[in-house]
Order: sequence, then structure tokens, then C-alpha cells
Amino acid sequence: MTEVKIDIEHVPVANDPRQWSPLKKHFSLFLISGAAMIAGFAGTIQNPAVADMEEQLPATSEQFSLSISLYILVQGLMPLVWCAISEIKGRKMIYLVSLAGSLVSSIAVAVSRRIELVIAFRSIQAAGLSAVISIGAATLADMFEPAERGTKMGVYYMAPLLGPALGPIIGGALTSGLGWRSIFWFLTIVAGAIWMAFLLFFRDTFRKERSLTYQTVLKQHAIARAKNDIGHEAALPRTTAPASTPNLHGDVEKGKEAMGKEDADALAVPAAQIELTLRDVNPISPLLAVVRRINNLLILTASGLMYALTYMINYTGARTLSNDYHYDALMIGVITIAYGLGCVAGSILGGRWSDYKLSQLKKANGGIGYPEMRLKSTTIGLIIFPPSVVGFGWACREHTHVAVLCVLLFVAGFFTIWVYSSTLAYVVDANKGRSATAVATNSAFRGTLAFIATEIAVPMQDGIGDGWLYTFWGFLMALSGLLILLVSWKGRDWRIRAEEREAKATGMESH
Repeated sequence: MTEVKIDIEHVPVANDPRQWSPLKKHFSLFLISGAAMIAGFAGTIQNPAVADMEEQLPATSEQFSLSISLYILVQGLMPLVWCAISEIKGRKMIYLVSLAGSLVSSIAVAVSRRIELVIAFRSIQAAGLSAVISIGAATLADMFEPAERGTKMGVYYMAPLLGPALGPIIGGALTSGLGWRSIFWFLTIVAGAIWMAFLLFFRDTFRKERSLTYQTVLKQHAIARAKNDIGHEAALPRTTAPASTPNLHGDVEKGKEAMGKEDADALAVPAAQIELTLRDVNPISPLLAVVRRINNLLILTASGLMYALTYMINYTGARTLSNDYHYDALMIGVITIAYGLGCVAGSILGGRWSDYKLSQLKKANGGIGYPEMRLKSTTIGLIIFPPSVVGFGWACREHTHVAVLCVLLFVAGFFTIWVYSSTLAYVVDANKGRSATAVATNSAFRGTLAFIATEIAVPMQDGIGDGWLYTFWGFLMALSGLLILLVSWKGRDWRIRAEEREAKATGMESH
């Protein structure tokens, strides 16, 4: 079986982002990381204010829990829409629109007097902030070659992973000093500063020539226009001389033959003459194209389960530290930051290790590399990760010293992202020309599974205790590891068959 040579990522473009200076590229990386950090801690920053918000709004525990769950769900699903628009209109517009939406919703939450309004505007805030995470990964794919993406993804993902750990500390300090509404005024100020930075300094990295989604829609328009022209020519009276048809090569008969083959190369409709608009945005078709591939479906499931654990462990861990260890909100934030620090370390080192293993395996294969090689770097993490999760649960069950909890939280966080940074880079590498949609689909899997995990976490924790709750999650993490290993073994064959099938279906031949 031979690799399909569809290298749309390297189609020549004007002002190629991959040819930008290192300073310019790393400044863009800094900007999107800053925006992603806001998205990270905005989800957890209100947790220390639960008691104050329930009393002042007023609200029930169920309503407050719903606000958290909906935030996670919306943040996971909305990137499908944002990414579909970004593949037509570019990245910068999405950054500006989404950040503006989060800014306005932060103000609305800050002045809300009813929990229903808080739930509604927190959902809008989640929708806005969701874009920076998914579009951020696509922006990195626009700028950096596959060989260095693992490292860059690792650096980038520090921000949204450290954010949830920092959120409770920042929220606790603000609530204690200025009241819970100050949390959302703080988010307003930060979102406004980031929005202004994007407006003034960010240069769009999107190039339509390298977007498979854009080119597919463009071709559909060209075919439709050519068919209309053919129909118009065929309807002309025989006594009438054929009108000039600048949109087709040759005469009408040749055009009919070409259209019968659905061959886009037979269409002479210049791309400049076709303007794609928001009406061409269709998140469903690209989404289906991603999940139809078996390798994508398995890796997205594994990735989603691992990310769901990060929400579950922060949520249930905080409850244990409050109920069993009797710590206040600020102390809980200080302890759970151990998980965030582990995530940061795992993100940096895991990304570098992923790139190193890819380079090593590529060299051993005669200089030929393919995306599945990157997954070989996850083996160490897949072995250590599940036991660390189970160990944390039983340590909580036995009420061991808090230092033990901190160590296990750090280890679990480290190996969560050690593995996750490689799976995310794989999702980008294995979906050339469709990286934004692939990352958005990854976000949808994450958000949906995290929503479910959050909703069932408390009943399971109260019903079977921390020990068996985390044993269950250790089993899920082991299952995720098996899925990743399966993709590293069989994924290349599955991916190549899918690429061949898609190339035949769309007529996008190798170039």
C-alpha cells in the first residue's frame, strides 16, 4: 500500500506563514497561548464563589452545577461552528468575534441578578472562549511544519491546561477581597486586553489554497457554474451561433464530456471569480469527513476520555478536600494546582519527546515519516498513567497525608498531557488541509465526554466512594491507551484507504 500524495499543506502561497521569521511566529504563539489561558481559567474561576453566588443570586446547588456542565458542553461543541467559518473567512476574524462575545458576556454576568441570566451568559462566554483553543491549534498548524509541531503544541497547551488550576486561586482571592462579581470584571478586562492585542498585532495565518474545506467548496461552485453554462449553451437555437463561454475549455460537447467525469480540471472558472460567503459554511460535512476515518474516531475517543478526566479530577478532588480534609476554597486551589503543574510539565516535555521520537523513527525509516510514528512516543505515559489515577482515588479514600495527594495529582497531570500532546499533534498531522475541523471535532468529543463525566461524578463519588470511582476511571484510561496503541499499529493503513476513497469521491487528485 502506498501513501496518497495529497500534500495540500505545502501548496505555494503568498506570504507563507511557515516562512515568517521565528520572532513573528513565536509572537503569534504567545498571543494565542494568552487567549487560551483565559479560556482555561474562565471555566473554573467561579468555583470558589459557589457559596456567595448561591446566597446572593439566589441559586440552588443544582442550578450552579448546571452552569458548570453547560459551560463545558458549549465550550466543546461551538468550535465546530468557529472552525467551519475559519476555513472560509480566516482565523483573525474568528478571534476578534469570539473574544468580543466573551467580553460582552462577562460584563452581563457581572451585573446579573438572577441565576438564569448567569447560566445563559456563561454559556455565551463559553461559546466565545471556545474558539481560541481550537483555532489556536489550527493556527499553529498553519505556521509550523509537522516535525516541530509536537514541541509547539506542548508549549501552546500549557496555557489552557494551567488555566483550570490557576482559576480557583484567582477566583478565591478576588471573591475574598472584592466579592464574586469582581471575577467577571477581571475576565472583562483581560478579554478586552487580548482582543486589542489581536486587533493590532495578529496577522492572519489562514491561506485558502491550503484548506481542503475551502477548495472542496470552491470546486463545487465551479462545477455548478459550469453545468449552468452547459445547460444554457445546449438550450440555444441551432441557428444561433454559440455564445462565448469563458468559463469552459473548448466547445460545449467537450464541456459535457468533462462534466460527465466530474473533473474539476476541465473547468476554467478562475478561483478569483468565485467568492465564498458565510452561506458556504457547513460544519456538518467536514465533521463527517473526519469521524468517518476509523483512525480519527478511535484517537478522538481516547483523547476525549483523557480530557474528561481533567475536569472530573478537579471537581471531585475539590469536593474531597472540602468535605473530608475541611480546607477552604483558597487552600483547595493551592493543592489542586499540583495537577496543573503536572500538566504544564507534561505538555512541555511530552511535546519535545513526541518530536524527538518522530525524528528518530523517520530517520530509521530512510527519511520517510508518517503521522502514526508520533504515537509511539506515548508508550511510557500509557503504562504509568492509569495506576496514578487509581492510586489518587485510594489515597483520597484512606485520607492519607495531603502531600501524597499532591504527588499523585502531579504524576496524573504529567502523564495525562504527556500522552495528550502527542494525540493532539497526531490529529493535526493526520488530517492535512482539514486540521481546524479535526481539532474542532476533538474539542466536541472532549466537551461531550467532559459534560457527561461532570454530571455523573457526584452521584458516583457519593455512591461508591473515591477509591472505586477512580478505579473506574483508571480502567477507562487503560482502554484509551489501548485505542492509541491500536491506531499506532493499524492507523496508517486505515488513513491511507480513507484518503484514497476521499480522493476518488471528490476528484481532488494528488498534486
